[in-house]
Amino acid sequence: MSVRANLHAALLHLRDGFIERIIWIDAICINQEDNDEKGRQVQSMAEIYAKATRVIVWLGEVADKSDYALEAIRAAAEEEYAVEQQYTSTAADRTSLEAIVTLLERPWFQRIWVLQEAAAARHILVKCGHTEIDGYAFCSGLRAQSQSDPYTVFRSPSIAYLMRGAIFRPRYRGSREDWPDRFSLNIRPLGELVDIYHSRKATDRRDKVYALIGMSSDDPGAAGLSADYNTSWKELFQKLINYCLSPQLSVSTWDDMEVAVIGGKGCILGQVSANRTQHDEQHVGIAWKNPPEYVGIDWKEGQSSQFIFQASAKPDEVGDVVCLLQGATNATIIRSCNDMWTIIAITVPLTISLRKWLASITAFPYDLLLIWDWDVSQGKEDYECFMSSRMPGYVGTDCQGQESMDGATRLWNHGLLLDTLGRYEDARRSLGKAVRIYGTGTALGSESKPDLSHSPYTEEDERTIRMMDHLYIDDKADSIESEYGQDSLTPLAWAVVEGDEALVSYLLDMDADVESKGDSNNPPLLWAATTGHQAIVKLLLDKGADIDSKGYRDRGALAEAASEGHKAVVKFLLDKGAYIESRDQDDHVPLTLAAKNGQKAVVRYLLDKGANIESMRADMETPLMWAVKESCNIESSGAAKTLWSASANRVKATIELLLDRGANIETKDRRGWGPLWVAAVKGNEAVVKLLLDRGANIETKDRRGWGPLWAAAVKGNEAIVKLLLDRGANIELKDKDGRALLWGASESGHEATVKLLLDRGAVYRLKDRPLFGFGYR
Repeated sequence: MSVRANLHAALLHLRDGFIERIIWIDAICINQEDNDEKGRQVQSMAEIYAKATRVIVWLGEVADKSDYALEAIRAAAEEEYAVEQQYTSTAADRTSLEAIVTLLERPWFQRIWVLQEAAAARHILVKCGHTEIDGYAFCSGLRAQSQSDPYTVFRSPSIAYLMRGAIFRPRYRGSREDWPDRFSLNIRPLGELVDIYHSRKATDRRDKVYALIGMSSDDPGAAGLSADYNTSWKELFQKLINYCLSPQLSVSTWDDMEVAVIGGKGCILGQVSANRTQHDEQHVGIAWKNPPEYVGIDWKEGQSSQFIFQASAKPDEVGDVVCLLQGATNATIIRSCNDMWTIIAITVPLTISLRKWLASITAFPYDLLLIWDWDVSQGKEDYECFMSSRMPGYVGTDCQGQESMDGATRLWNHGLLLDTLGRYEDARRSLGKAVRIYGTGTALGSESKPDLSHSPYTEEDERTIRMMDHLYIDDKADSIESEYGQDSLTPLAWAVVEGDEALVSYLLDMDADVESKGDSNNPPLLWAATTGHQAIVKLLLDKGADIDSKGYRDRGALAEAASEGHKAVVKFLLDKGAYIESRDQDDHVPLTLAAKNGQKAVVRYLLDKGANIESMRADMETPLMWAVKESCNIESSGAAKTLWSASANRVKATIELLLDRGANIETKDRRGWGPLWVAAVKGNEAVVKLLLDRGANIETKDRRGWGPLWAAAVKGNEAIVKLLLDRGANIELKDKDGRALLWGASESGHEATVKLLLDRGAVYRLKDRPLFGFGYR
């Protein structure tokens, strides 16, 4: 029997010339060359360590100031105890700290088998050369030391967790009726143990599973997961995945790699919304997607569940996806990687109410291609080359020709899932790329469309291919990725804006969120109303869109349709129960928005349906006032003459309609401004004439005592001044402070207006001379 140097050194330090002891050492007591014996013995190791008086952890000989490290750890534990277990900020000196870090990098802390030894022990003694420390004190000192240097405990969080809890952990034999003869430390289900410890080192890959079975709280043996060294790693890894997830999944593994490719159907449960690591724990927030009421989470208000998980081999990140695979009983955390997903945590421990929800799920709409990689950091690798070389049926997204159809379909489905997760920009990019790949494959493979009549594709795949073909023919691969003005649209909103009813219907069938708003803050229904696509409005409402849902500026679908003049959509929404007096952020009702934009037909229809013609904002402005103001804004905007003329005429016609329907021509806002006053001050001669012809009071005054003539003179609107004088406006009218009209015009510096007033008989008085600056505001 060969004894290695490290074991020899340990035995020398353990030798006692006066006391006879029995020491069990796996390297000596198990015949490592006999697979059958090794398989039987390793199944007993947990029980052996649990029955031992103590377990000695041999870290090796004194080196790199390891004695300083252990003393610093002991001192930190002592100080923690002295302050009644309240952590202290006292830090070890730099030399001791560096020694601790070096100590934690020793091989013992990386080995997989030491986990079971530490977890099973009644009492642990840590030895490094002649220096030794109690196991619980060792862990307590590390935890306390991490207050000053968090990186210290992160070097070996998982083993510290097991060592610290060993003295509290009961030993089970026959603890359950369904496996009475199996000894277990009953720490966690095997899936959770694998998530935490699969990065540990083992000479034999199979030990990464076998070393954890004795700590599991479930019964892997029932699924054939017992220590058997005649089983290949490929077969064992496959069994592990089917056990932890589901036998319904397709699993591909290899003897020379710790990587598995998993395919199956799944549904999305939510996303990681927060993540913070503290000591050896991960504090994780999960925002759930459409959970039932009994879960107790108001997901619409942005609430999430908070969990504390044991730090795992691959830490969660914000944005990671929580899913349920078909046939699985536990949730899994995955991370997007190109058109695939990497597994971060194969089993997520959840509450009873959440597990009840999972058990009730029957719909699994998404095809998921998953990679579980124990070799590298999750989510940092491009697996295209790996998949192409290891999976004969896999077609990468960079392939060309007819065979690229699989890659395009997979990328398209990936985009749909990203859309469901609210990653709209990534989703549109994925969908656009899928269409381009499809187009390239079609062009290189054949000038005709793909023949799906005898294809191996599922019905869902065939519909996806037809949709990509539809977008490719319409040359929309690039536009689906582009921004809409300053807005980043959701894929559904983009389809709505494009008026693509077929794509809208498809996306809704594929579980697109009918209320998704994206960066624009507008739900799809508002986009449909804005663009006037009545058929899509109907489709969205049929799919459950909220007719009262509001978007940008707190504006609803009816208001948008009215503002844009889409009478058919306005009629349809009102027939469906939209509220005719709904108000937006600016306190506008649909009638006001239609009036100010000159949408005469919509104004007439809204009035016919009972809209309040005198509906006021908080500042007392009515639809008529807004129409007059907007008519003046159009004239002063400097728009192209033809466009200005059309817009101005449209608004003017709307003003006439409002007056015909009884709008109060003398209405005033809080400042005392009426329609004629506004038209005069804004310089809109046509509207001034219209209002005068309709009987507007030419001497109406605002709160300062200014009439329309005053307002026009102060602004220098000479044509309006002339018109008002011709219509009989009082040239000698004074404001509430007794100042004459001539004073206001001269104070504002409008020489031509002053001359006009003097020519029309205005009398200049010395007392009217301006004594201080005063201009119109």
